[in-house]
Amino acid sequence: MSGVWLRRGFWRRLVSLTRKEFRQMLRDRSNLLIGIGLPIVLILIFGYGLSLDVKRSLVAVVQDDPAPMARDLLASISRSEYLRPLRVGSFEEGRRLMLSREADALVYLPSDFSRRLQDGDAQILVLVQGADATRASGVSNYLNQALALWGEKQAARNAGQVQGGVRIEQRMWFNAANTSTWYLVPGLIVLIMTLVGAFLTALVMAREWERGTLEALFVTPVRPVEILLAKMIPCFMVGLLGLAMCLLAARFLFHVPMYGSLLVLLFSSMLYLFVALGIGLLISSATKNQFIASQIALIASFLPALMLSGFIFDLRNVPLAIRVVGQLLPATYFMELVKSLFLAGDFWPLILRDCAVLAGYAALLLGLARLATQKRLG
Repeated sequence: MSGVWLRRGFWRRLVSLTRKEFRQMLRDRSNLLIGIGLPIVLILIFGYGLSLDVKRSLVAVVQDDPAPMARDLLASISRSEYLRPLRVGSFEEGRRLMLSREADALVYLPSDFSRRLQDGDAQILVLVQGADATRASGVSNYLNQALALWGEKQAARNAGQVQGGVRIEQRMWFNAANTSTWYLVPGLIVLIMTLVGAFLTALVMAREWERGTLEALFVTPVRPVEILLAKMIPCFMVGLLGLAMCLLAARFLFHVPMYGSLLVLLFSSMLYLFVALGIGLLISSATKNQFIASQIALIASFLPALMLSGFIFDLRNVPLAIRVVGQLLPATYFMELVKSLFLAGDFWPLILRDCAVLAGYAALLLGLARLATQKRLG
C-alpha cells in the first residue's frame, strides 16, 4: 500500500483531480456562498445579536476557617436554589475546577476569617468563571444574595454586640470585559468547521453522484482514495479559510483575547475538520442525492453542533438523556477545547483528552467513508 503513495501516477492523478475540483468549486457560486458567505453572516449574527440565559451553577468553597460563622456561610450558599456548593480541600483544587469549567465560581474563606470578622476587617474572596458573561453575571448576583442573607443572619444573631463588617473581593476570571461576545465568537469556529466540512462536502459529493461524473471516473485508472482526497482538499482549504476569518474577526472585530496556543488551536481545528469531512463523505455515499444529503447533514451535524455542543447553553444543566447525546458528539469536545484555549489558556489535561477524542473520531469516520466509497466502486 505504501508503494501506491510513492508512484508518480498517483500524485499526477491527484493533482489533476484536485485542480478540477477547485475550478468546479469556483464556477459554482452556491459552493462559495456556503463556504464563505454563510460563515460571514454567522459571525455577524451570533457575534452581535445572540444573548444567553443563566442556569444553575456549581460553586467550589474553600473553607480554611472551621469556626461556626464560616460553616454558616456555606449553609447559606446551600439554601440558594440556583447554586450548588461543593466544599474542596484547597484553593489549588478549586482553581483546577475553575480551569476545567466544572465549577462556575470559587469562594475562599481564609483561616483567620472569624477573628478578622470580630475586628471589623474580614474578607471573602469570590472568583467567578467569566467565560460565559451572562452566566457569570447571574452567578455573581446569586452569590451576592447568599452572602447578604448570611450577613443579615449574623447581624440578627449578634444583636446588641459589636460586630465587624465583611469586605467581599470579587474577581472575574477568563473574561475581564464581562461580555458574551467573548463566549460566542470562539464557538463560531466549531459551527463554521461543521458547516464547511460536513454540509458542503455532502453537497459536493452528492452532486457528483446525481450528475454521473463519478461513474465516468470509475472507468479510469483513478483509485477510490484519490477521488476522496481530491474531494476533500478543496473543502479542507475552504474550512481553513473560514477558520482564518473567525480568528481575524475575533481579534480585530470583537477584540477577544487568545490566552492559549495558536498552534494547538490550528492543530485541533484541522482534526475536527477531518471529522466533519468524514461525516459529509459518509452522508453523500449513503444518499447520492443533493436534497437528501443537505437535509441529513443539517440534522446530523450542524444542528447538533449548534444546540447540543455547549455553544448556546451549558450541558451540565440539561436532562441526562440530552447530556449523554451531547457527550457523544465530536463537536462538544472541540467546542470545549476552543473556548478553553481562547479564554483560559493551555490546560493540558483537557487539551490532550479532547484532541485524542477528535483524532479517534477522524480516523473512524474517514475509514468508514473510504470503505463506503470502495463498496460503490468495487
